Amino acid sequence: MGNSFKTFLKHTAKDFHNQSVNPPVVRASTIIFKSMKDIRKTQAKAIKNPTGGHYDYGRQGTSTTYILQKILTKLEESYHVFTTPTGFGAVFLAIFSVTRPGDEIIAADPVYSPTRLLTENFLKEFNIKTSFYNPHDLKTLEKSITKKTKLIFVENPGSNSFDFQDIGKILSIAKKHKVLTAIDNTWGTPYFLKPIKLGFDMSIVSATKYYSGHSDVMGGSLAVNKKVFPKVKAAERITGLRLGPDDAYLITRGLRTLDVRLDRHRENAKKVAEFLSKFKNIKLLYPYKKDSYNFRMWKKYYSGASGLMGLKIKCKNINSVRKFVNSLKLFGYGYSWGGFESLALHQEYRETGNRKFLKLAKDEHLVRLHIGLEDPKDLIADLKKALKFIK
Repeated sequence: MGNSFKTFLKHTAKDFHNQSVNPPVVRASTIIFKSMKDIRKTQAKAIKNPTGGHYDYGRQGTSTTYILQKILTKLEESYHVFTTPTGFGAVFLAIFSVTRPGDEIIAADPVYSPTRLLTENFLKEFNIKTSFYNPHDLKTLEKSITKKTKLIFVENPGSNSFDFQDIGKILSIAKKHKVLTAIDNTWGTPYFLKPIKLGFDMSIVSATKYYSGHSDVMGGSLAVNKKVFPKVKAAERITGLRLGPDDAYLITRGLRTLDVRLDRHRENAKKVAEFLSKFKNIKLLYPYKKDSYNFRMWKKYYSGASGLMGLKIKCKNINSVRKFVNSLKLFGYGYSWGGFESLALHQEYRETGNRKFLKLAKDEHLVRLHIGLEDPKDLIADLKKALKFIK
């Protein structure tokens, strides 16, 4: 990359032609050429250099989407990055690109609920079987590998339960059995973890979250190595899973402050975590306790932590937990996260989905918090008042 991550984000992709700091939004369905000869030249260039942004039709992208792809490719330290209309679109593109009827997938038990629905239910109709491994016992992963296993899909940390895994060991198992790997890296982003550099074949980030940072964009990114690039390129072209230029522009603009925002999310989350760790009826699902397995696995691979955390609350009355969440004044209630505002969500079955290895006692309840960019003192004061309702 040359310059540091922070400097690169501030100085990349300036548009000196239009004399603007950020590149303009270029919208196009028809890409116009001066002659048929020029069309053929562009098509020849696209064959010779398939990552070079040589387009003959708007579905393939414009200069706006290409600029975002170039920025993300450098951030990920990958061969190429594909952009999709949603974060889940990147999940689908990754899996669809490398699996076919008769193949098998092994996924982490605590994957994002829609990812589980896709793999466990939807793909079953296409004769693609999925099994799930225990993130704390990777023997369950290796035992599940067969000659038909094509992909190991990791989400780290686990969605809602925030299990940190030994991803280096997972990669070793995958390489030993010659199985492809993909990871959902939305929590960490390439600011805190670079999966392709580590050895993953594919790395997914929901650009809806921290890349955008303002809760007003939908998008996804799929970073790939050279090995899987041709398969993903072919799948992207045939499915039309391509991010539009307006969202690409907003994500590019949001990326300028990714480091500043993530540093603040991390600082605020650390202060909130220190406060919440004092409550005996709350188990904090966040890498803060130095003698824990989760902390060791986080510290081993990540350079920092984002603002998303979970709380496992021990309480006999579920209505007390609901009252705690509903009493928060500075936390919004809604899905997604990664924006400037704090969010709270009571995690029930619709959020966690079907889990094989998630063990919750009858009196244990999950709450997810996204710690935003507000003054942490105000957030702590808000939480302190609301926690009085838990009995």
